[in-house]
Amino acid sequence: MVTGDGAMVGRRFVTHPAIRKICFTGSNAVGRIIMEGCAEQVKRVTLELGGKSANIIFADADLEKAATNAPYAVFDNAGQDCCARSRLLVEASAYERFMTLFEPAVKAVKVLDPTSEQSEMGPLITAAQRETVRSYVEESDVAFRGSAPEGPGYWMAPTVLETSNRKSRAFQEEIFGPVVSVIRFKDEADAIAIANESPYGLSGSIWSRDIGRALRVARGVETGTLSVNSNSSVRYSTPFGGFKQSGLGRELGPDALLGFSEEKNVFIATEEN
Repeated sequence: MVTGDGAMVGRRFVTHPAIRKICFTGSNAVGRIIMEGCAEQVKRVTLELGGKSANIIFADADLEKAATNAPYAVFDNAGQDCCARSRLLVEASAYERFMTLFEPAVKAVKVLDPTSEQSEMGPLITAAQRETVRSYVEESDVAFRGSAPEGPGYWMAPTVLETSNRKSRAFQEEIFGPVVSVIRFKDEADAIAIANESPYGLSGSIWSRDIGRALRVARGVETGTLSVNSNSSVRYSTPFGGFKQSGLGRELGPDALLGFSEEKNVFIATEEN
């Protein structure tokens, strides 16, 4: 293990000719810098970058289960998770019912000292990050909030925003905080279109009792990992990685080895040739 300032130590890894492959997890901004550095040596690179994942709720879903699970799809680690389902898409005919179920589920999230066994969400990492997250909330329509402690720590309550503006900053940009934006959709085609109106494509969920519908939507949504009737993202036995600006290559599972391997073709001449 090598520790130190990322701008110095990380740059040395990227530029040193003895390092043949870079595997990076982090922000899109840093990912682009690493990709540029690797290009100078045509060095192989795997990138796992940002996300703005969609949680798609159809009217025929188990709405109680979907609403109960939705907070933990975005508020785990205080939303500081690339896989956070921070865009919640709900079919219009089920919207009011879902939101009625979703509000008590959000308010039930236990935001406590992370050393407590009862804690389900802790504080944000820095004061600067909290101010960044607040800037998104201040320019949006807040539907409801959970609660958070006062006192030492960069605390922020889980926050739910309602929007009809698919181009809003809060709906398009990775906030990296405990904030989820909720929007209505009309049908399968509309859900897919909204989900794909993002530069990211890392993870996501689809909730429906109709598995045929779930598979159709899964084929249409441009993202690396999707869960049907759950919010799973990472399994050690399966490939993990993103589409579009969420990254390049795959980690985990059997596909991970491909990023660290080269194919070689050897021809052998014999007397018979």
